[in-house]
Amino acid sequence: MEGKVAAYFDLDGTLLNASSEKTLTAYLARRRPWRIPWGALVWTTGFLTNLLRGRALYDAARNRGHLSLASWNTLEHYSNHLAEHKLKQSISSSAWERLEWHRSQGHRLVLVTATVAPMAEAMAEVLGMDAVYGCGPNVRSGVLSGSERGWSVPRRKGKVPVVQSDAEENGHDLSQCYGYGNTLADSWFMELCGHPIAINPEGPLLRHATKHGWEHHDWI
Repeated sequence: MEGKVAAYFDLDGTLLNASSEKTLTAYLARRRPWRIPWGALVWTTGFLTNLLRGRALYDAARNRGHLSLASWNTLEHYSNHLAEHKLKQSISSSAWERLEWHRSQGHRLVLVTATVAPMAEAMAEVLGMDAVYGCGPNVRSGVLSGSERGWSVPRRKGKVPVVQSDAEENGHDLSQCYGYGNTLADSWFMELCGHPIAINPEGPLLRHATKHGWEHHDWI
């Protein structure tokens, strides 16, 4: 049985009581104050462009304009530093205990997050995950433009094919797997799993979880 089981986790608001990408963005801005007006301009332009292309408000607001002109190498360096020295402190004891329980059961731990890939990978290292899927292109070099074109973007319904593909490649039976998230946007991938568990659920997810008889917990 244990070879068939994986636990799929969202990051921000679920395992982490903080926003990993906002923390990275703020750190970049403190070191390069000119990034504040520039990032705001590029983000706003991307937001309006995405709306004109017919994207949902949720997705349009999640462009990467705030990271425009940052190099992938810089993001990786800063992410590793912040994950170990700042964000690690925002992982609740309940989260650590649940991760350890899954390990004791022989379950595979997988992080699936819309956080930019260098930060997702840095947090996965801190958390001791077996695999991680974050936002980014297959080849990361040079600087970011602010666009997500050509990226893998596990966000909302975008997490569904990621989880399905991972389960197929690793021989997992999704009916035996666990899915953890904190927003209604996570419910798409959580519903794939036989054990969906809402963590620190926002109102819409709490109502959804209650309606469908899902477990829900507050991790503090």
